[in-house]
Order: sequence, then C-alpha cells, then structure tokens
Amino acid sequence: MRDWGVTMNRSGLRRVREQLAKRVDSGEVPGLVALLGNGDSAHVEVLGDMHVGGGAAMAEDSIFRLASATKPIIAAGVLALVEDCRLRLDDSIEEWLPELADRRVLVRPDAEVTDTVPARRAITVRDLLTFTWGFGVDLTGADTPIRRAMLELGLLVPPSGFEPDVWIARLGSLPLMAQPGEKWLYHVGSDVLGLLVARVTGVSLGEFLRERIFAPLGMVDTGFFVPEDKIGRLPTSYAHDPATGELVVWDPAVGGKYSKPPRFETGGDGLVSTASDYFAFQRMLLQGGKYRGERVLSGGSVALMTSDQLTPAQKVEKDELNEFFGDHGGFGFGMGVRTVRRGFAQVGQFGWDGGLGTSAQADPGAGFSGVLLTQVALDSPVSRLLIKDFWTTAYQAMED
Repeated sequence: MRDWGVTMNRSGLRRVREQLAKRVDSGEVPGLVALLGNGDSAHVEVLGDMHVGGGAAMAEDSIFRLASATKPIIAAGVLALVEDCRLRLDDSIEEWLPELADRRVLVRPDAEVTDTVPARRAITVRDLLTFTWGFGVDLTGADTPIRRAMLELGLLVPPSGFEPDVWIARLGSLPLMAQPGEKWLYHVGSDVLGLLVARVTGVSLGEFLRERIFAPLGMVDTGFFVPEDKIGRLPTSYAHDPATGELVVWDPAVGGKYSKPPRFETGGDGLVSTASDYFAFQRMLLQGGKYRGERVLSGGSVALMTSDQLTPAQKVEKDELNEFFGDHGGFGFGMGVRTVRRGFAQVGQFGWDGGLGTSAQADPGAGFSGVLLTQVALDSPVSRLLIKDFWTTAYQAMED
C-alpha cells in the first residue's frame, strides 16, 4: 500500500484492500495492483505474487498486458491525427485502406459469405472509432458462415502474428456483417485503426503513440512489448481450465507473446502498461486533455471520446452483450460511457475493461479514476466479480 497525498475515506480504503486481499488469498488471482486516483493524488494497493505458486512478489511498477484497455489509448491517438487535419472523422478510410473499399455486406448475419449486397456508403473514421463500421467479433460463438470463414483465415485469433498488410488483405476479402453505421460490433475496429494510424503517419503505431501520447504523459513503461531489461516485471498471464476451473498459463513472461516486438502492433489489445502510466492517461482525460500544464489533446477531442456517440438503433447489438461488458448505456470513442445509473458509478463515467483481467474507469462527476490490473482472464464469473466488487468498494472510498 502506498499513498500519493491521498485524501480518500480511510475506512473505505480498508474495505477496498480487504476485498482485494480476499481474492488473492483464495487463489482466484495470484496477485494484482490497484490504483485509486483523486486529482494528482493516488492510493495504490499491491498484493500477491507475479506467478501462481509464489516466486517474485507483485510490485507497484509491475507491467501488465492491458488487453482491451488498449482501445481508449488508440482512440486518443487517432484524435491527435484528426486535430492535425491528417484525418477527418467523417471522411472515407479508403485512401489509406484500399483493402476496405467497395464493401459488400451480408444480407443477414447467418447468410453465406457470397450472399451479399453492396454497402450503402464507405466506411469512415468515425465508424471505426464507434465500432459501427460493420464488422466485429461475435462473442456469442454462433456457428455462422462468416465465423467459419474468419476461422479459416486466422481472423479469430489476435492478429499480432500477422504482417499488417496480410491481415488487412484477409479482412478485406470478407464481406461486412452489417451496413456501415448500422450496428455496434466489437473489437476489430480498433485493430483497423492501429493500421490506419501507421499508414497515415508512415511510422509504426508504437512510435506515433510514444511521440504524441506516451512521452508527454511520462508513460515510460507503456508499449507493445516488454524489453529484456524489464521482462522481470511482467507477471505470467493465466486463463481458467474449462474442465477444472484451475488457472493454467496463457502467456509466460520470458519467451512469451509480449517478450519481443510483434509483427503487428494491434490497436485492439496489444499494449502493456503499469498502473501509474495508465493513471497519467486518465488524469489527462479528466483534465480536458491537459497534463501538468501541457496540452496533449484538445478539450473537444476529449469531449468526443467521453460522450455517447451511438444512436438507439446502434446500441441494440451492444445491449445484448451487457453480460460481457456491463451496462454502461453508451459508447464513446474506444470505450464505454455511462448514460444510466445502475449502481455506484455516476452518469458520465468512462473507460473499458480488458479480457486478461484489467479494468480502467474514470468518473468526472465523482472526481476520481481507478485502475485494477490482474493477469487472470475474464473467462469465469469469478474474475468478473472481482472487478465488480473492486468498483463497489472504490466508490465507497471516495465518500467523505
């Protein structure tokens, strides 16, 4: 436990620690780092170990695979290009991604991949940012022709093992699942955005983010892999055995997926970071794009990111997946935006979770933000309850 000038409710903070310690002591997660921030002050909890069975203790500067908590950062990078007038929200992406020009669209979700109609319009940058561009991952696992085609092309696994041009060509060989702008479909839009940034700038996504986001915010441990001199700070990542429920290694630190530069720096789930780095990103958003007196994004960009961008019709698909993502009510650019109050979180809260056990939310109304970092996949109700209970206790810690 460490405080940076924290002004939170001490009894509430004890409740946070007790709830987290219970999860670690029970073996649900081997270890975790949790941060609650209020302005420039923060309270940090560090519990457990880096690996199942002991070994190195978890540390405040441990580096975690963010998984889908990557998405808001990618959206911020895209908006930096919009501010530079190198991209425009409602322009077609076809100039930079010709593989996605002249789209065909399935006549219905379960249609054969050859049973299509022409797209009514081109895909825009805004469509990608809001996940309404017409293509995504079907988390229900329905056995449809388009899902089988994605499986055959290797598009149901993280694309970091592909060369970017190969990946986008394969994606472009398939029809869209819906008309551009018609419905919310998860995940793939962020990967496309990452490639879009690289093509527009002529540098890698990681290099661009370092210049425009990470360096100004002092995010020194955030990137698309963990260098050799920091690999000891990366915990093992785990999933649950479907048969026994026991934790099994999904990705080791040494020699694992994140121990070397990927072929494809993926915008959907590729970043690694620390609690303090992500807190800096959240502080920038809560301060309208400024960090320590320096402007990183315009206030207008932050307002777009953190306000609901979906129509009621677009939300139908998202609302059907609330069991996976929670009932935020809305979606901004790359992250959920709370438009309804279902619990302690206030309307206006924004952020996103990652499937490897990460959660990052900021609440302008309550004036605080938080980060919970584990490396146990959200493939079990137990893992999801840990995140829910963390936020329940976190909000109590913010009360006078």
